[in-house]
Amino acid sequence: MAEPVTKTYIGIDPGYAITGYGIISKTGSKLKCIDYGAITTKAGVDFPERLLTINQQIKGILEIYKPDYMSVEELFLMHNKTTAIGTAQARGVVLVEAARAGIPVYEFTPGQVKLAVTGYGKADKNQVSQMVKSLLGLKEMPKPDDVTDALAIAICLAHTGTDFAGKAVSGYQYGRYGYSKRNGYM
Repeated sequence: MAEPVTKTYIGIDPGYAITGYGIISKTGSKLKCIDYGAITTKAGVDFPERLLTINQQIKGILEIYKPDYMSVEELFLMHNKTTAIGTAQARGVVLVEAARAGIPVYEFTPGQVKLAVTGYGKADKNQVSQMVKSLLGLKEMPKPDDVTDALAIAICLAHTGTDFAGKAVSGYQYGRYGYSKRNGYM
């Protein structure tokens, strides 16, 4: 019988103030936490410098851990459009580094992440946090919440697999939002 293959996943919860990341591995059905943390930038620093900080730190993390896959949370339009645009830009610099490293990127809605981690698509933050802690055998809850969310996003891809995951797209331009290579926009 062949040895089970180990795959490494990085989950990203993008933000321009805090970008959470979580790195896990999966061997057979066993999940293991490798590392997690938060990339933080300070308010008052020029926005391009904040994006550069996120970009450089993600690049370093990808160079160290060389994950097989990246998963990110799909962006949704929040009440504050300025915040949503900044978050989208932070997500963009992360995706650029994944592309440079040749890492395929998959995205999930918050409901998909909750379903994959807890079995319930409308689970609250505490339920998700408790399951992340349990599934990864962590002694304590990672902080801040962005880190727990990043680990949950990584677990989601590890559980669902790439055959069922959606490749990262740009909002309504592609994929499940009506774009067809053959027909163009529908």
